[in-house]
Amino acid sequence: MLMPLPATLQRLLTEYESLLEQETSTAATVPSQRLRDLAYTLCVSTGEREITDALTTARSLLAAPPPPSRPSP
Repeated sequence: MLMPLPATLQRLLTEYESLLEQETSTAATVPSQRLRDLAYTLCVSTGEREITDALTTARSLLAAPPPPSRPSP
């Protein structure tokens, strides 16, 4: 599986959580298109089908130590 850049994954996660909180606090009955787009992108980026699984995977990936760098040839 391709791994998303940590900075990109962090940006997606932060924006999703912020927008979800905003829409929840305003009692939006239907998720915005942007929130649905972020959910889709997080799912694709993490290889998951459900947003709850994608959020868990994204948090795990961001918490994991970076892989060791490869020596130059």
